[in-house]
Amino acid sequence: MTKFINPGLLPTSRRNVLRGSVLAGAAAMTGSMVTGSTPSVPNPVPNPNLPDARVLRVQQREMERAAPADLSGLERVRQKMVRPPFAPEHEQVATGDPKIVEVEMVVDERLMVVDEDTGASIWAMTYNGSVPGPLIIVHQDDYVELTLKSLSRNQLEHNIDFHASTGALGGGGLTHIYPGEETVLRWKATKPGVFTYHCAPGGAMIPYHVCHGMNGAVMVLPRDGLKDGDGNPLTYDDIAYIGEQDYYLPRNEDGTFKTYANAGDDYAESLEAMRTLTPTHSVFNGSVGALTGTNALRSEVGKTVLMIHNQANRDTRPHLIGGHGNFVWESGSFSDAPQTGLETWFIRGGSAGAAMYTFEQPGVYAYVNHNLIEAAILGATAHFVVDGEWDNDLMEQVVAPRTSGA
Repeated sequence: MTKFINPGLLPTSRRNVLRGSVLAGAAAMTGSMVTGSTPSVPNPVPNPNLPDARVLRVQQREMERAAPADLSGLERVRQKMVRPPFAPEHEQVATGDPKIVEVEMVVDERLMVVDEDTGASIWAMTYNGSVPGPLIIVHQDDYVELTLKSLSRNQLEHNIDFHASTGALGGGGLTHIYPGEETVLRWKATKPGVFTYHCAPGGAMIPYHVCHGMNGAVMVLPRDGLKDGDGNPLTYDDIAYIGEQDYYLPRNEDGTFKTYANAGDDYAESLEAMRTLTPTHSVFNGSVGALTGTNALRSEVGKTVLMIHNQANRDTRPHLIGGHGNFVWESGSFSDAPQTGLETWFIRGGSAGAAMYTFEQPGVYAYVNHNLIEAAILGATAHFVVDGEWDNDLMEQVVAPRTSGA
C-alpha cells in the first residue's frame, strides 16, 4: 500500500473536512494539514500563526455563497502541453472573444540525474515529468481551466500556486491533492505578462518542493499582441523557454552526493542543505548540459527569439553572450513598455521575465546566468547554435592570433 507523506509537518485528521477549501490552503501554509510520518529535523522549522478560525470560516462561506461565473458563450479550447524548452501552439494576437483554455498537468515524482559527471541525482517533484513544468500560454481575459492529477505511485501531497491568478493563495488553497487524486481549477488571466507557478503544499515543504524542480511559467499575452514603447507591434519566430533551477543536494562525508530510495526520504537532510542558501547546482532545464551540445537551442540569422526565463526561488542575471536583449520585460509585466538594448537583465526570485532578440550573426551564443560562478561551475549555461552568413561589418578578425615578439 502506498504511504502518503508530507514530512516535517504535524499529523491531523481534518484533511477530508478541509480538502479543497480556502481553509485547507491556509492550514497547509502553517504545516497543519498532513498524514504520515514526521522525520526528525535537526533545526526545527517555525510555524506561523493562522488567522482567527472565524475569519477563515467566513471566507469559506463567502465562496460557497458566491454566484457562479457566467461563462455562457465562451469557446473551449484545449492546449496541448509540450516539453521545455519548447512552447505550445498559440496565436500571438488573439482572434475572437476570450476563451476557456483547458490544460492538463500530471504530478510526477521521478528520480532525475542532475549531473552525469558526478552522478548527482534528485527525486524531482515535477509537473508533466519535466523541470521546469510546461509553459502555458493564454491571452488576457482568457480563462485557464487546469486539471491537476497526481500519479498513484507518488508519495507526497501537492498543489499549485499560479502567480498570475487572483485569490485562494494563487489557487494553492483549492488544489491540494494526494497520490491518485485529481482536481480542477479555473482562473481568469487578468494581467498580461510572464509569471511563475509552483507547488506550495505548506510550511517548509514549499521551498522543499520548489527546490526539487516543481515550478514553471505562464505567459499571458495582451490580446493585441506584444508592443514596443511606442505601441508598434513586436512579433517573434520562436520561443526559448528556460527554467533556472537551484538544487541543494546533501553530501556524504567524502563529498559525494547522497542517494535516496524514495521521494521524500531526503527531506531532513535537504532542509539542512537549503539553510545554507548556497546551491550545489544552478542549472537550466533540470540538469547540467540540458541545453548545450546536442541539446542546444537552434536558430537562424534574421530570426527573432522570445526568451522566457523562470526562476521560482533565487535572483538571476540572464545574459546572451554575443547578443543583447533588444526588448526586455525584466519584471515580466507586459503592461509596461519593454526596456531596450540591454546587455544583462535581472529576474527576481519568484518571478519570470522575457527578452526578445533578433540574431544578426551565425555561430554559438552562450546564454548564461552572469553570476559566472553559477554559469561555469554550477551549470547555469545554455547554447544557441545559429545558422546563416557572417557579416564582417558587424565584426571582423583583422589579424589572426600570432606570435607578437613581446
